Amino acid sequence: MAVIARRDAIALGLAATVALAMPAALLSGGDGGTAGKAAQAPPPLGASAVPPLAAAYERSLFGAPQDAQEAEIPADAPQLVGVVGRLGADAVALVRTPEGGTRTLRIGEAVDGWQLASLAIDAAFFTRGAERVRVPLPAGDPGQ
Repeated sequence: MAVIARRDAIALGLAATVALAMPAALLSGGDGGTAGKAAQAPPPLGASAVPPLAAAYERSLFGAPQDAQEAEIPADAPQLVGVVGRLGADAVALVRTPEGGTRTLRIGEAVDGWQLASLAIDAAFFTRGAERVRVPLPAGDPGQ
């Protein structure tokens, strides 16, 4: 049987005392005497007018939010033809040039002063200075 030195026994005793006393001290609210006072809850956030439930049923399930639908796309913004590749890895945007051709853009590249900021599965986000615009893919012909 191993003999524990007196110094080691004292250290083990102190460690055990701290290990047993610490949870009790934390649970008792050792926060400087403010445990008895009720915490002040922040005021509730003001909510804007809640849209009627009927509006939720009227909008398209997979459509863009109303704010995005109402936002105007500048006339000189690039026209998105498609998004090719894996988003987050090697995706590129296909945009129509003013000459009628198609050009590929990687994130960070620019065309006609508009820089491609990011890509989504159904849109591309372009920036020009402080201006930011979401250019959606054109709607396909439902008969196809």
